[in-house]
Amino acid sequence: MPRDSFNREINYLRISVIDNCNLRCVYCMPLQGLQFLPKPDLLTAEEIERVVRAALNVGFNKFRLTGGEPTLRADLLEIVERIAALPGVHDLALTTNALLLTKLARPLKNAGLKRINVHLDSLNPDTVARQMRWGSFERIWEGIIAAEEVGLVPIKLNSVVAAGYNEIDVVDLARLTLDRDWHVRFIELMPLGGGECATLSIKRYVSNIETRRRIEAALGPMREVEPYNPSDEARNYRLANARGVIGFISPVSEPYCSTCNRMRLTADGKFHLCLLNDDELDVRSALRAGHPDGGVGQVSRILLHAVEAKPTGHHLLEGRSTKDRSMYQLGG
Repeated sequence: MPRDSFNREINYLRISVIDNCNLRCVYCMPLQGLQFLPKPDLLTAEEIERVVRAALNVGFNKFRLTGGEPTLRADLLEIVERIAALPGVHDLALTTNALLLTKLARPLKNAGLKRINVHLDSLNPDTVARQMRWGSFERIWEGIIAAEEVGLVPIKLNSVVAAGYNEIDVVDLARLTLDRDWHVRFIELMPLGGGECATLSIKRYVSNIETRRRIEAALGPMREVEPYNPSDEARNYRLANARGVIGFISPVSEPYCSTCNRMRLTADGKFHLCLLNDDELDVRSALRAGHPDGGVGQVSRILLHAVEAKPTGHHLLEGRSTKDRSMYQLGG
């Protein structure tokens, strides 16, 4: 397993398969002025498999498919099948908004997917329509239940908290864990990519300190779940007698950069070294250069270089974040 220059073990590759999405969440994607990658610029399913082979060769064993919205890829099942069939893949997960999961949950499970994370900011249909824009709470909920029924578990719900939108709704989301063995996780806003969405992320920021206080005031105290996994971006807690877990992902109020174990692959074939920095290394060129091994060896070397060059952390407190890419282009 490779270690970076700060002695962090890096074994987790998040793979963005598309930059398009069927939602327009207020903190992520504007309604106008968007340009998405043309299909020839996207890595193919076979090229993604070669990247995963390269990552396995240097010690990676955990993989997640992200977007945009990955279920918009027409060949998503092929991508999952190719990765799941590779020896050494210990975990293969998917982050999705669940809008298309009623049809895709079982095929994804059969293809080899292990589990899902679902983006859902509220249980209030009006809030979902206002904050997640183009979203339907009913369709998302049906997708979540479909995934649970076929065994894509544990279900993890990711809720981004934004002032003036859903900060009150966190209590109802947290209450789900009393009767369901789900993980409900609250994520602080991060300003990525500049523009109106980054500006909103600054103006509407809610600290997870405040979110936790709100939940405990309504539902009682929580105890931390042990043992604590330092590479988990969430600090996990449980309400008294609850079946599920409440997590807090706090990149601003409680940065976890010192234990980060992640590398990201963009949909157009770049290793993105840190979510909140602009540093990238090109992979697509190596994949398409005609090497006898399909570029697997070269990609392994690029990945090791990316690990070595991984920054120590973000610079949000200094007012700096990524400018070249927005969240929908990185997959979180």
